[in-house]
Amino acid sequence: MIRSSHGSKLLRRLLVGAIAVLVPVLAGCEAGNNAPTLQFHPAANGAYGTTDAISISNAFILGPAGSTPLPVGSPASFFIGLYNGGSSADKLVSASAPGSAASVQISGGPITLPAQQAIYLTGPAPKLVLKGLTRPLSAGQTISVLLTFQNAGSVTLAVPVEPRSSYYATYSPPAAAAGAAISSPSAGASATPSPSSAKASASASPSAPASPHPSATK
Repeated sequence: MIRSSHGSKLLRRLLVGAIAVLVPVLAGCEAGNNAPTLQFHPAANGAYGTTDAISISNAFILGPAGSTPLPVGSPASFFIGLYNGGSSADKLVSASAPGSAASVQISGGPITLPAQQAIYLTGPAPKLVLKGLTRPLSAGQTISVLLTFQNAGSVTLAVPVEPRSSYYATYSPPAAAAGAAISSPSAGASATPSPSSAKASASASPSAPASPHPSATK
């Protein structure tokens, strides 16, 4: 019994020593360039995909801030991360959202993707905008988006619609949506007097040009 007890104690000590040796080795393996703590970890809710040397990460559509969906005809922001792992540059030349939007606008034209570099199209103003929604979009939905690259070809993603709140509260809706009320053509037409009425008011009151009606300046 004494020998058995002594043997078990010796075995435990050997096991503890082996673990103590393995822990630094495993830690060293994780300390290189591929260590998880050194890698970029975007929000996990977005869509991911690859086509040839291009990797797509955290692609999502910015939905409404509340429970009311984005209405038909309105624009919607599209955010995405792209990485070109190839040896030569590529370009994102077009995008489309069949069944959900009339078109997808790339602000400034095709987006160049240098070799071995990441491009994060995260704003603050969106570089990609869904124009003319053909159906209402609510948070929690998923829509199909087709991305086409000059060299890497095309890839279709199932892209989620995320609410403009919490983590996504800092992302911006399309500028056109925010300025629609002040850039409406009908509003501008009603505020602008006709040439004949302007001439009549000028001849009737010489002081009129110096003190225009407030509605004419809006």
